[in-house]
Amino acid sequence: MLDLFTIFSKGGIVLWCFQSTSQIFTPSVNALIRSVILQERTGNNSFDHNALTLKYKLDNEFELVFVVAYQKILQLSYVDKFLNDIHLEFRDKYKTELQHGSHFQGFDFAENYNLVLSSAEVWGKQQSKIPKQMRTFEESSKSKKTVASMIERKSDEKENKKTGKSKKKAVGFVSGGGTNSTKQPEAPRPEAPRLAAVNGELGEDVLMQNRMRLAQRLGPKSPKSKADKKSPKPAKEGKKPRVWDLGGNKSDVADLERTRDKPADGAPLEELQPDTTMVGRMVGGIKDLEVDSDSEQDSDSDEAEVAVVNQRGTANTTTPAATKGRSVFSMFRGLVGSKNLSRDDMAPVLDKLRDHLIAKNVASDIAHKLCDSVAAKLEGKVLGTFDSVASTVKGTLTDALVQILSPRRRVDILRDALEARKQGRPYVMSFCGVNGVGKSTNLAKICFWLIENNLRVLIAACDTFRAGAVEQLRTHTRHLNALHPAGRHGGQQMVQLYEKGYGKDAAGIAMEAINFARDQHVNVVLVDTAGRMQDNEPLMRALAKLIKVNQPDLVLFVGEALVGNEAVDQLVKFNQALADYSSSATPHLIDGIVLTKFDTIDDKVGAAISMTYITGQPIVFVGTGQTYTDLKSLNAKAVVHALMK
Repeated sequence: MLDLFTIFSKGGIVLWCFQSTSQIFTPSVNALIRSVILQERTGNNSFDHNALTLKYKLDNEFELVFVVAYQKILQLSYVDKFLNDIHLEFRDKYKTELQHGSHFQGFDFAENYNLVLSSAEVWGKQQSKIPKQMRTFEESSKSKKTVASMIERKSDEKENKKTGKSKKKAVGFVSGGGTNSTKQPEAPRPEAPRLAAVNGELGEDVLMQNRMRLAQRLGPKSPKSKADKKSPKPAKEGKKPRVWDLGGNKSDVADLERTRDKPADGAPLEELQPDTTMVGRMVGGIKDLEVDSDSEQDSDSDEAEVAVVNQRGTANTTTPAATKGRSVFSMFRGLVGSKNLSRDDMAPVLDKLRDHLIAKNVASDIAHKLCDSVAAKLEGKVLGTFDSVASTVKGTLTDALVQILSPRRRVDILRDALEARKQGRPYVMSFCGVNGVGKSTNLAKICFWLIENNLRVLIAACDTFRAGAVEQLRTHTRHLNALHPAGRHGGQQMVQLYEKGYGKDAAGIAMEAINFARDQHVNVVLVDTAGRMQDNEPLMRALAKLIKVNQPDLVLFVGEALVGNEAVDQLVKFNQALADYSSSATPHLIDGIVLTKFDTIDDKVGAAISMTYITGQPIVFVGTGQTYTDLKSLNAKAVVHALMK
């Protein structure tokens, strides 16, 4: 039932291959290499591509990859066992050649392959016949409950008394089990004195008095006279403004006016020219992001460690007292001398790394997957005598994070916009995201960057839902045109706003805006959409319709750097909605990410890892403030450096 089995090195040399069909598997294997192995996603040993399921196993000691491919509709339970067995069989048979790095050509492995496959298939059939056993008590959630959680405490009784429940129970107990607490108490039974004497609590007279008081309290209340009614409260006065000492009044305004370039009375506003000397410039490419971090202390004090190798081949470390506790990983300093790494060796280091990543705002699921991927990449690898487990694991994770943040494709908006201008069409960018993340503000920043590079921009106000959205874009348009007056560019405004008011179809407005930009020879169209939660199906359908109808060149997801696990849910559901509601075989998904509010998180930059890991798309822009020039491009090494310090 296996369509393909192949063994190849990480350098790309195919050592052995078996193919049972004439299907071409090259695209699927290449997709596995690009999307999983090179992108550090090897924590899960399964990968789906088109109609195939590919399972793989890494041999890190000899840098080999074992891959099995079969149809996705098949449920083969023996594939994992087969991969483990064939891995051991291949290593045992060609261990000498693997150690000396020999190239294999024409060797016979078909017989071993057939034997291992037959054995695995028989094992799978036997496992399918074994009935599924019930869970034991230790595996159930009930077994995890402690005895302390089942004990009723006095604090619980106090809470019940507040709700009135304990009162009814007390009446029923005192009255000898009566259920109606509003009735007068019955006469004391002859057993009552004996019970009181045995319990040693209260006498018969005290009990009778308590019963009478309780009956009077719970009995029907006599109607109060009108005189007993409380007089109505006076109406509350309105909130008065606070009067500050030395606050001044209107007569002091003239003395406080110190504007030097104040125009004369009656001067026309057209004569006033804005002072552009204080305005930042963004000509050319956007500068890289710089993350402040104490990187000098991020060496984990490995240089201060002195490795001492004893005669048995193991190594010990001695760390000066001054460097103890300085690093997050200072407690894992055991050195391994010339032996294969196992998961048990890496477990304490990976646990500490996982907690460190989560503390830096990486989503917990992503942190687990990253650590699993590092474990799969290092398991079986041979360490040198002076290589520490902590430094090796951390270095591998650092490289993996840099690889994740490094874009698989370069998004060059200026180049693409100039190419679209040569073709006589506008370059269209669409912005989407949840509510309140800063889509309109960062759209204005990107617009400022484009007009700084002499590109005319049309802003399409497709947020027809939120009150004030069109007015916000109109204000940005006025400010941007004030910074780049029309006189500089032949009388043509650099920024225009296309809006049709509220309550209209966003997809239709975007289409009209693109056609208008084509007629007016506008270079770039920025489509601003309404903020929507990822679970709002009607709005997600409207977004998918807008993207399908207008086919923008770039779809940017705007997300906050403040979120952790929520970023994963947002991106997954946005991508899923665009795929489900577009009714297209090749739906247009998210092409890039705009990460906003990056200046508010210090060194907790984990959201960048979470978003990039989920989509596989690059972070195109990073918002770092509230002015038009607070826009940066992501520097992968700087972000990873801040993340790992």
